[in-house]
Parts: sequence; structure tokens; C-alpha cells
Amino acid sequence: MKYIDIQVTAEMIDYANTIADDVKVNRTVASPIDTLTGLIGEFAFGQWHLGDWRMHDALATKGKADFEDRIEVKTSAYPFSTNLNLLVREDYAEKRRPEYYVQVIIDTPDRNVRTLEPGWNCRIAGWATADDIDAAPLRDFGSKRGGRGGYRCRYIPIRQLNPMATFPVRTSD
Repeated sequence: MKYIDIQVTAEMIDYANTIADDVKVNRTVASPIDTLTGLIGEFAFGQWHLGDWRMHDALATKGKADFEDRIEVKTSAYPFSTNLNLLVREDYAEKRRPEYYVQVIIDTPDRNVRTLEPGWNCRIAGWATADDIDAAPLRDFGSKRGGRGGYRCRYIPIRQLNPMATFPVRTSD
């Protein structure tokens, strides 16, 4: 499958850091950089979708789908592998129903990064519809062995996502 690769820039990181507190949502946190990761993923998708990531107003979408009120960008900071999954938290899937979900992976050197760095690659890995998410299996992710703290998610393996070349609503050339 052909992926879309967008490089993380210092400008993206700087801007994400300035707005992170304004867009942060209160939920179970899987990583201390969750909010920054999500913003950088939105910026990468915005670069591809709109032609310029600066055209995306991340401050205006809190509590809504990330783009056009119908596209939700799900981002993880992790070493890229086709064994990763598009994850949609069960509670999110029940509250909102955007038409499309897009998976972005910030390809990190290891799974425990605590910062994001310029020059890292954002891989836009594929997309799914809301119906695909509804039909996806449900599993507990993030639980500590023998403990609590997990969250149930619908999941679709990246290798089963639709390729970005077939994404139906791209606005830039």
C-alpha cells in the first residue's frame, strides 16, 4: 500500500505547543504527549488535504470532527508498523459519528518517546468509514497487566484500511 508521508516541522511543533492547553480534552491519557501528537497528526493531514497545514483551525474543532465536520484524524506516536491499528475509543464512537476516520502514525524511534522532534515522519496510513468502525471488533487497549486503566476501542489493522489514493474528499491537488 502506498502511504502519504509528511515531515514534522519545528513550526508545527511550536504552534501545537502554544494551543495544546486550549484543545486538550479530559479523558484517559495513553501518553504524556497525546494532545501534541493529535495536533501534529491533524497538521500532517491538513498539509495533504488542504495543501497547507496552516489552513486548518485546530482551535475551532474541539468537540467536533477535525475537518469539515466529517473527517476525524486519529494519530499515534509509535514506530511505524503495518501491525498497528486504527483505534476509535468506544465512548467516542458512541457520541460522534464522523463520515471518515483517517489514521496518522508519527514514526518515532521508539514506543516511549516523551517529545516530538522536527524531521520525524507523519505517515498518513489510510482511512475508514463510520460504518467500518461500527463493524470493527472491540478490545481493551492500554491496560496494565493485571490492573486497570485501559480503554475499550474499535480497531482496524492499518493493513486493512482504505488507501489514501481513494480518499473521497481531498480538496487540494
